[in-house]
Amino acid sequence: MWARWLAPISLVQSVIAGGLVLLTVVADRLFGIEVTRREWVGVGLTAVGLAFLAATLSGDGGAAHSRYQPSTLAIFLAAVGIAGLAPLLRPRRPAFLAVSAGLLWAASDTSIKALSSHLSALGFGVLLHPLALVILVASLVGLLISARSLQLGEAVPMIALTSAAANLTTIAAGPIVFSEPLPSSRLGLVVRILAFGFVIVAAALTPPPGPSADPTATR
Repeated sequence: MWARWLAPISLVQSVIAGGLVLLTVVADRLFGIEVTRREWVGVGLTAVGLAFLAATLSGDGGAAHSRYQPSTLAIFLAAVGIAGLAPLLRPRRPAFLAVSAGLLWAASDTSIKALSSHLSALGFGVLLHPLALVILVASLVGLLISARSLQLGEAVPMIALTSAAANLTTIAAGPIVFSEPLPSSRLGLVVRILAFGFVIVAAALTPPPGPSADPTATR
């Protein structure tokens, strides 16, 4: 929360997103989880896309961009929340559940950023702010859905989908909710569009569980 209070949310989220690649390496090298070539390509494209996003961010620690319009925040959280709960209509599709968890965590992260703007005025009183309840519910429900996606699907692709959904949505909250500036140059805008394109392609490359998956996982 402190990082989101001090710096733009898109900048913080891009740094956090870098952990996706490290997590894949750890899963492959330390825990012996097999990562296919297709999954490596997907993770690599996600990393490149997030790196491009970071390169086109113009905010810094001197401009926290935590102020927001309540109506804009409410619409954003409602849209992300509905989109995050919609995949529950297909509860046996782990990829849908992984994206659902990521969207709900994005709603939580965005709410944390918004709540940080009240920290200096309210102190510990932020715990009683309505956004605190949104953070609690979205994060806990997202955790349960993520756990279910990992039960049904393979670890690396599910984590990749969850991370991509959470990071992209939270980064998008920067300009949409907190009025973070977009790239001023045409090249910067093109690079940012390419970045989102890379992550979308990476998500498309994430394979569903194969027919050899443990049949007890669907119970």
